[in-house]
Amino acid sequence: MKNVKVILWGLGAMGGGIGKMLCKKQGVDIVGAIDIGAKLSKSLYDVVPGIERGDREDVIVGTAEEVIRPGAADIVVVCTNSFTRDVYDKLVFVMERGMNVITSAEEMAYPQAQEPELAAKLDEIARRNGVTVLGTGINPGLIMDLLVILWTGACESVDHIVSRRVNSLSPFGPAVMEEQGIGLEVAEFEKRKAAGTMTGHVGFAESIRMITDALGWKLDKFEQDMEPIVTDVDRKSPYGFAAAGHVAGVAMKGWGTVDGQVKIEMDHPQQIEPEQVGIHTGDYVEIQGIPPVNMVNTPEIEGGIGTMAMIMNCIPHVINARPGLKTMVDIPVPHAIMGDMRDMIDEDCKLVK
Repeated sequence: MKNVKVILWGLGAMGGGIGKMLCKKQGVDIVGAIDIGAKLSKSLYDVVPGIERGDREDVIVGTAEEVIRPGAADIVVVCTNSFTRDVYDKLVFVMERGMNVITSAEEMAYPQAQEPELAAKLDEIARRNGVTVLGTGINPGLIMDLLVILWTGACESVDHIVSRRVNSLSPFGPAVMEEQGIGLEVAEFEKRKAAGTMTGHVGFAESIRMITDALGWKLDKFEQDMEPIVTDVDRKSPYGFAAAGHVAGVAMKGWGTVDGQVKIEMDHPQQIEPEQVGIHTGDYVEIQGIPPVNMVNTPEIEGGIGTMAMIMNCIPHVINARPGLKTMVDIPVPHAIMGDMRDMIDEDCKLVK
């Protein structure tokens, strides 16, 4: 069987990191890379620090039009945007050329939540072209939604859910730093919040809707709010800096109302270098039900590595899936790939020749 062929679209912190992970795995080849600006026309192994070429064929970074050709790969990994509307054209471009696609775009973890029309279009385009599209990551995609759903599998009934993630933003790239307002003055943060242009965490709407749909609850209302986390000391991460008195992160809260009652609560304070000010990270699931669940994992599952691994480990599941738009509740349980990736490919799923 041929190796699984992968194209990377976006070579920033996430896309480049996935490339490094894939180069350590058996049965998979990176056959294309897409980016913009100074990275164009250079070797993938030169523009992504720490990625080892070994005896592999060189991969030259090109434009989407140059790299995304029919039959060029089994799957394209798109790590460029957070919002469904922003990544939509890229996903369609890939699917119309007959390739599966997996993306780190947070809203794509459950696009039915906020972009139902685009979700329906993506599903139709995927089916028409015989391919699959999936959005996933550490959060949304696993920690605050799929993990919650998994724990409810041990429950006869569920009355109330609290999903809490206290995490570090330090591993993430410039796009996330901008979305979280890292380095802003508090007044500017509040101005953007009032104007609706302060992004904060992207994914609460998707996580809550994923949970309610999985449990058979009808979501009446979704709400969220955010407050700045202001640092008392200078903090510096690989891609962000917050001077004392400025914003070092965002404390996000979300609520899902079912039958007139808040059934789901989300609590997600995230910031750069939390350890520097004595903040202990962790992941928590609290379920009031029969029986109750109280899961504690500390420190947190590191967000950067976790997102890269989730995407990499879901590649075979996307290739094996029936055509269409899929979410994490539609595919088999993700798990680490410690052997040959080709062994996870269904014999009925033809890899490109």
